[in-house]
Amino acid sequence: MSLMDTRLLFVATATGLLALSVPLTASADTTGASAATITVTGGSLSITVPTDAGNLGTRANSVGGGTISGALGTVQVSDARNAAAGSGWVASVISTAFTPPAIVGPAIAASAVAYTVGPITQVGTATYTPNNPSNLSGVAPALTATGITGDNSATWNPTITVTIPGGAGAGVYSATITHSVV
Repeated sequence: MSLMDTRLLFVATATGLLALSVPLTASADTTGASAATITVTGGSLSITVPTDAGNLGTRANSVGGGTISGALGTVQVSDARNAAAGSGWVASVISTAFTPPAIVGPAIAASAVAYTVGPITQVGTATYTPNNPSNLSGVAPALTATGITGDNSATWNPTITVTIPGGAGAGVYSATITHSVV
């Protein structure tokens, strides 16, 4: 082997050893993951009621009195508070007296006004108990929700029953029925 061949062999061997000692570049990742979150905040507790129930019914005047019943219209409680398990709410109702035109005679007291919840359409997890107050002269619980888990709503169309006293004058009697929820 000539000196030139020896040098070429040495250069080739050194180059090969050098190539083996050079670190190889890592390949780039082809996927990646990112953690992400969203925040849903609690909403509110609210009640919607009909703004005008209209005429609840008509009855011929009677010396002995009687009753008139009619549907008030849709009432809905929406609870978007994302309440803790087991919490609840109470929807209450109160009425003013049913007052006639001045020339007819005395009003029909709110104590003669009854409220029946009727069928309840529910969304979410809760236990609903109708209280069906028979006297609306003071704030009375109408519907109680217990055992709530998360958001919920209840919708009902209550029946209002007015007991007309004997000797009531003929006329159109008016009252205001107010709901609240806590």
